[in-house]
Amino acid sequence: MAKPVVGILMGSDSDLPVMQEAGAMLQEFGIEFEMTIASAHRTPKKVLEYSSSAEKRGIKVIIAGAGWAAHLAGVVASQTTLPVIGVPIDSSALKGIDALLSTVQMPGGIPVATMSLGKAGAKNAGIFAAQILAATDVKIANRLKVYKVEMEREVEEKAKRLVTITSIAATVKVSAPAKASAPARVAVLAKEEEPVAEGAPAKKKSRRRRWKKKPGGAAPAQGPAA
Repeated sequence: MAKPVVGILMGSDSDLPVMQEAGAMLQEFGIEFEMTIASAHRTPKKVLEYSSSAEKRGIKVIIAGAGWAAHLAGVVASQTTLPVIGVPIDSSALKGIDALLSTVQMPGGIPVATMSLGKAGAKNAGIFAAQILAATDVKIANRLKVYKVEMEREVEEKAKRLVTITSIAATVKVSAPAKASAPARVAVLAKEEEPVAEGAPAKKKSRRRRWKKKPGGAAPAQGPAA
């Protein structure tokens, strides 16, 4: 079994759903990694021991994810010369802003490559670790290139599906029966209910002339004989 070359640390087991994204990306690129829990505040000795012994154990990159005060990545970086990638986790009442600031605001001389908040940041941490290792590993470099091509292909396919959906919607709209426009209906109503000018004589209703029958069923009277 190959030795792990990337170490993933997290401050609590509640951070696991986020940090699994980093592990998933490392697996996609065929990179061995190890994962453990170590808190900069609750288990500081474990963090120091892990950081100082990582290089001897063959670790080349360390990914550290934590929420709240999030000093984990900074403490790790202070104890090793290995590249450290920080993942701020949005688990606090401040929605991760505190973790982001704690991870990114490192003093000069102790760098931490800080990713974005949450799962997207953990995913990018896995990709960034692969890019660091790709500088000396051709296989990983080629897998990264394939990943980029596949990502581009997925976007193009989504764009084609969108064009198809919009074309179908436009066709259905054109083929639907046209309804009478509102102005036309208003014009018809106005014609039927044309107002009568004030003072104008009312129009007489036409009366149909009816023949009255004479008593006894006699035919109607005719004019004088010629």
